[in-house]
Amino acid sequence: MDVKGVLGTISFDGEWITIAKTPVGPKPAPVRIRATDITGTRYKPATRLTHGYVQFVLPGSEAAGEKGGILHAGRPPYEDPHSLSIPRKSNDLAENLVAAVEQARS
Repeated sequence: MDVKGVLGTISFDGEWITIAKTPVGPKPAPVRIRATDITGTRYKPATRLTHGYVQFVLPGSEAAGEKGGILHAGRPPYEDPHSLSIPRKSNDLAENLVAAVEQARS
């Protein structure tokens, strides 16, 4: 299951989540997270005016907060390796991905 984000993709194969971001500056390596290691998920659907996001929370770390400002309002910063901004057309796929990850966690 793949979700196309604003600057990257999130893939889930039933056990591993892979977040691959499009480089802005130095090329970031894809982040791989085992679904059973996640302590929580955050999903905010996109609207016509703003992007939404999918974020995964890991043990011992705090979820990156939402940024303010005109261009990035309401979503975590690009530098957060455990989240990805999504456009409105990806809302349904992102919701299905979050549900699949939640089911794999339990």
